[in-house]
Amino acid sequence: MDYKNITDKIKPEMDKAVSFFGRELSKIRSGRASISLVEDIMVDCFGQKLPLKQLASLSSPEPKQILISPWDKSYIDSISKAVEKSSIGTAPAVDGSVLRINLPPLSDDYRQTLIRELHLKAEEARKTVRHWRQIAWDDIQEKTRSGEVREDDKFKAKEDLQKLIDEYNGKIDDLTKKKEEEIKA
Repeated sequence: MDYKNITDKIKPEMDKAVSFFGRELSKIRSGRASISLVEDIMVDCFGQKLPLKQLASLSSPEPKQILISPWDKSYIDSISKAVEKSSIGTAPAVDGSVLRINLPPLSDDYRQTLIRELHLKAEEARKTVRHWRQIAWDDIQEKTRSGEVREDDKFKAKEDLQKLIDEYNGKIDDLTKKKEEEIKA
């Protein structure tokens, strides 16, 4: 068995980790309003919890505003309570049959809190990448012991595995830097 098969098996998992990290970043507030801040807020409705995106149309008509248009007016109170309890830091204003969320400017302290949260999420993504590296390395070690992978190939595999990990950590770092610049802007 070729060790490259082992490293190729973990690439999709590391791609998933980076994609998940990217989606998590979209939920961290920056200078502009984004519907991703509210679309996954869970709303108590009809005795069950549903994500906001299933109960309303979401848009961002202005750079600092999110507009929530519920498909049924009876959802307004439930949506309003859920948004108030969420971590976006502001309450919606009910305007007839829609809710408007006007996002205040970010204070320096709140920016620092968001940057800390960003770095925690980045470290979680790196942990996931390291986890998959360890799984691949354990598999390579096992295949070497059983004779399926040669001893020379084991060391090549270790180098290739490290290059792969560095590549994915670089992707995580790039996403982190980009989001940090958005928060500071």
